[in-house]
Amino acid sequence: MKALLIIDMQVACFAGEPPRHDAEGMVGRINALAEAMRPAGLVVFVRHTEPSGAFAHGSPGWQVLPGLVSMPADAFVEKAACDSFLETNLDQLLHQRGVTDLVICGCATDFCVDTTVRAAGAHGYTVTVASDAHTTRDRPHLGATKVIEHHNYVWADFILPRGRTIRVVPTAQVIGEL
Repeated sequence: MKALLIIDMQVACFAGEPPRHDAEGMVGRINALAEAMRPAGLVVFVRHTEPSGAFAHGSPGWQVLPGLVSMPADAFVEKAACDSFLETNLDQLLHQRGVTDLVICGCATDFCVDTTVRAAGAHGYTVTVASDAHTTRDRPHLGATKVIEHHNYVWADFILPRGRTIRVVPTAQVIGEL
């Protein structure tokens, strides 16, 4: 079974400057991924949660972006680190549902998405990254498009045990394969 992990697509993640790269396009592509995934598998929203501040549970910043569509059957997981598996119930939830294949998207490419992609591979999942459905902001040393391009390259060449790899393909291809 497959699952779509939507990482940190929260109001607080998209506040401030510089803006997230292609935020509006991201929402559209993630909604398309989720709509296509629901008949074939599970959709999981992963939310960063902190005891106080912008990411406090239930706060306006903690909420999923208003443009993203969630359904009652979707799952929600709270995390406190970049790794969506670290000290969360994500692995247990996926095993309970019989999930073996993950499609990963969300925010931020160079932190929470990257760490979760690597952790998913280490946990033995078959991993696909939607190459055009993860985002970040410009960094002082590198623009967002280059950060995204770099991570897509690294993930596609990442070495995992038993000959496994991380697939990095566009959203349209992911949807076409469901």
